[in-house]
Amino acid sequence: MAKVQPGEVKQVPPRISFIKDILKQPWYPGIIVWPTFFIFGFIVYQLLFGPDAAHDNFGTAATWVLWWPLIPLIFLLLGRFWCAICPFATLSDLVQKVVGLNGPVPKFLKKYGIWLIDFFFILITWADHVWGIVESPWGSGILLLMLVTGVVISGAFWERRTWCRYLCFLGGLSSNYARAGAVELRATPDICKDCKTASCFKGNGKVPGCPMFEFPRTMDTNARCNYCGYCVKSCPNDSIQVSLRVPTRELWFIRKPSFEESFLAIVIVGIVFIQNITMLDVWGKMLAFLENLTGTSNYAVIFTIAFLIAMGSTVALLFITSFFAKKTESTTVNFARFGYALIPLDLAGHLAHNLFHLLAEGKSIFYTFIALFTEMPEGSPALVSNDVIQLLQFALIGLGVLGSIYTVYRIAKYNYQDDFKRPFLVHTILVILLGILNIYLFTLPMMSRM
Repeated sequence: MAKVQPGEVKQVPPRISFIKDILKQPWYPGIIVWPTFFIFGFIVYQLLFGPDAAHDNFGTAATWVLWWPLIPLIFLLLGRFWCAICPFATLSDLVQKVVGLNGPVPKFLKKYGIWLIDFFFILITWADHVWGIVESPWGSGILLLMLVTGVVISGAFWERRTWCRYLCFLGGLSSNYARAGAVELRATPDICKDCKTASCFKGNGKVPGCPMFEFPRTMDTNARCNYCGYCVKSCPNDSIQVSLRVPTRELWFIRKPSFEESFLAIVIVGIVFIQNITMLDVWGKMLAFLENLTGTSNYAVIFTIAFLIAMGSTVALLFITSFFAKKTESTTVNFARFGYALIPLDLAGHLAHNLFHLLAEGKSIFYTFIALFTEMPEGSPALVSNDVIQLLQFALIGLGVLGSIYTVYRIAKYNYQDDFKRPFLVHTILVILLGILNIYLFTLPMMSRM
C-alpha cells in the first residue's frame, strides 16, 4: 500500500463521484473509443490520399494543429485518459482477440522499455525536422502506418497493451505529464487490506484486467493509469476512487525516482528550445554558422549537430546543478530526483510552443474540413493575434517556472529535511535560467507551420 511519506500530511483528496460513475458504465470507454478509431482511420486516409499540400489537408490540420497541441493539456487535466481511447490501443486489442499469442512481456522490454520510449520520441522529433514530416501529409501518413505496424506486431505476440506500456513514443511523455495531473485514480487501503481477490489486476471474467500491467490495489502513481475503468467495474468492494489533487503533488514524494524519466524531462526542455529556434529568423544565421564550422551544407548533418547541442546542453546543466547539490548523495541520484521538478516547466514550454500552432493556425482545421465538401474558404488561419498568443505563452511559462520551483522545494524538503537549502537553491537557479531562455525565445516572432 502507498504510505504517508516524511513531510507529507495525510489527507483525503476531494473525490469526483461523477467521473467514477462514468467509469462504471458498461458503455465506457467504447462510446468514445470507436468514434475515435474511425476518425483516426479517416485522418490516415486523408494524409495518404488527400491534398499534397499541408495547408489543404484536413488530416494534417487535425493531427498537428488540433491533436498534438491539445495532448499535453489532456495529460495535465485528465492524466493518461487519451491512452484509454487511443486508436493504437484499440487496434492492439483487436489484434490480440483475432491472432494474439498473449505471450509474456520480454525481459528486455521490462528493463529497457523507458529508454526505448525516450529513444523513439527523440528519433521521431529529429525525423520531423530532417524530413519535414509535419509539413508533408504523405510523410505523416507513413509515420502513422509505421506505428500501426509496431502496434500490430506487439499485439500479435505479447499480452495486454505491451505497446502502450513499453514501446509507445508518447509513453514517457504521457507518464511524466500525468504525474503532474490534477486527477488521480486510487484504491482505498482500508478496504483493500481485507480483499482476497485480485480482480482489479486480473479481471473478473466479464471485465478485463488492467491493460497497463498495474495493480490498482497498490498503485501510487498516475504514470501508467489510463482511466480505462476496468478496475472500477471489476472491484467487488467499490474500493477504487477518483479524486482531485493539487497539480504536481505526485512529483513531491517520489520514493524511487527513475533516471530515465528524469532524463526525458530535461531532454524535452532542449527539444522545445530547438523547435522554437527553427521557427525563428535567427535559425538561418545559425545554419550558416554551422555550415562554415563543419564544412558541409547537408541539412541532416547540420540539424543533428544543433539538435544534440540543444539536448546535451540542458542535460549537462542538470548534471552540473545535481553535482553542486549532491550533499551526501551522488550526482546521478540527485539528477533522478530533481529531474521530476522540471516536468511543470516541460508542460508549460510544450503547451506554449503548441499554443502558437493552435491559435495561429486554428482556422485551418475548419477550412480544410469545409474543403472536403466544397471550395476551401479564404482568409487568415489565425484565431487570435500574435500579441495575444505571446501573452498567453508568457503566462504559461511563468506558471511553469513557479510550479517547478515549488516542486524543487518539496523534493528538497522531502529528501533533505532541514538541510534542504543548498539543493533547493542550485536547482531553483537552473529552473529560472531555463524559464528566462524560454521567455526570450517566445519574445521573438515565429513563423507559422502550415
